[in-house]
Amino acid sequence: MRALILALWTMLWIDAPALSQSTYQFLRHDIPARTAALGGAFLAMQDDPNLLFVNPAGLATVSSRQVSIGYLDHLLDISAGSIAFATEWDGIGPVAIGAQFYHYGSFDRTDALLNTSGTFSAVDLALSAGLAHEVAPNLSVGGALTFIHASIADYRSTGVAVDAGVLYRIPEERLAIGASILHAGAQLSTFNGVREDLPLDVRVGVSKRPEHLPVFLNLNLHRLQEDAESIGERFQRFSAGAEFELSPSLRLRLGYNNQLRKELRLGSSAGLAGFSGGFGVTVAGYLVDYAFNSYGSIGGLHRISVALRLPSQP
Repeated sequence: MRALILALWTMLWIDAPALSQSTYQFLRHDIPARTAALGGAFLAMQDDPNLLFVNPAGLATVSSRQVSIGYLDHLLDISAGSIAFATEWDGIGPVAIGAQFYHYGSFDRTDALLNTSGTFSAVDLALSAGLAHEVAPNLSVGGALTFIHASIADYRSTGVAVDAGVLYRIPEERLAIGASILHAGAQLSTFNGVREDLPLDVRVGVSKRPEHLPVFLNLNLHRLQEDAESIGERFQRFSAGAEFELSPSLRLRLGYNNQLRKELRLGSSAGLAGFSGGFGVTVAGYLVDYAFNSYGSIGGLHRISVALRLPSQP
């Protein structure tokens, strides 16, 4: 029964075209709490090692050696985690390494007659390395390489993906504009001999801090390369977020993901699906972030991340 519930939930989370055409869908999901609290509208943000996963060009804005560890308490028995580390490498520039994983719990192994013969599990893992370079004042470009491994029971699949991004900052306007191409690559080995595409994602985003207001406003457009019946429909794949700086040690975040809300709509009702919120607080030098993402009547997801600024290398 649990496997059936998981399958139904997966169909709700992934739209039909993506389900039939691409694999490694876990790459689309946000694990870090700050990113998720903003509804995924994170493309043009700055000074965060988790930019490795959404726009590697943003690594050029990381002001010190930083590490961030995130955990996601998913639906059913699914758990996920991430880690990202960013630093300045002499002779190369800003670099980062990171990992993301999903563990889908244990399932009973049964035959055609429903006889049980042990258990099996499913795991997704992605290992990333990226770098950035400032090609002109306030203009940076970046790239990342990701190795992907997925397994379910006795089946295995591997793949490799390349990310590329650009970030342009206009300090006098407190404005940043970013764009990225994520998960461009191919499978190296397949589950059962059927080769599938990776979940390519072309994104554009903007971040703006209005004058005299302690808030970052973010708007991102996702999956711009996918077909749409009209220009208006293409722009419906967006997310928006706001990060309020209440004090030097406390931030409040709100977000909305319109594509997620559409995918989680049940009949004519979506409830609060697609809405998110959270906060970040600095405690004893650690930055602790929390996020809650509503999936409407299906439930909600809790995320927590802990980040630390490390001493500079001697």
